[in-house]
Amino acid sequence: MKWTLGISAALSFGLLAHAQNDTTLPVNYGIVVFPGFQALDVFGPLDAMNLLSYQFPLNLAIIAESLDPVSTKANMNPQNSNFSQSIVPTHTFENPPENLEVLIVPGGIGTRAPTLNSTIDYVAQAFPSLRYFITVCTGASIAARAGVLDGRNATTNKKSWEYVTNFGPNVNWITHARWVVDGNVYTTSGVSAGIDGMMAFMADIYGANATNTVAQGMEYERELDPSHDPFADLYGL
Repeated sequence: MKWTLGISAALSFGLLAHAQNDTTLPVNYGIVVFPGFQALDVFGPLDAMNLLSYQFPLNLAIIAESLDPVSTKANMNPQNSNFSQSIVPTHTFENPPENLEVLIVPGGIGTRAPTLNSTIDYVAQAFPSLRYFITVCTGASIAARAGVLDGRNATTNKKSWEYVTNFGPNVNWITHARWVVDGNVYTTSGVSAGIDGMMAFMADIYGANATNTVAQGMEYERELDPSHDPFADLYGL
């Protein structure tokens, strides 16, 4: 059965209840993808933003090395499973979107690949002109290698803590954190934490009412305490 979420349906879910028109709010978003990205790192935050786009005008660019579909598969599966999903980029690192305001960098097993130089270089190049920068999970390793976390507080996936933090000797890594905010930079812990971090960003920028509307539409119970992190204890951090 095929169906779409039209304006009337959006109204019935309350998605337009808090719509505003504020020209100071960010409009142009981008997300970097690479082979072996973690699916929820990308689609969790983006699904929350999908719903927010019913309340505010938002644009999304999906940025990769080429315009070819990018898969979650990274040829590192010990079972050789053929189980993956792909996303289609809209822009490349050489021809990025103009007027980009917010950039999201996900993690995933692909952050361990030796072929990320173009991704790292793009993040370093794009960062100075951004209004906000967000990493999810081991995406912090890309940001650290790009040098954009130097001198900042940040966090990352707790299972991969040692691996990621080795790339950022000049970063103040926070062990017990679901997410960390330092100025215009938001970093989150592992995988599902990206949704909470994105909603924290959403609440800071677009307001609590808009964010609650999104969470209710997703039937998602937010973690509101950024320092509540049982996974830090689980991995002995």
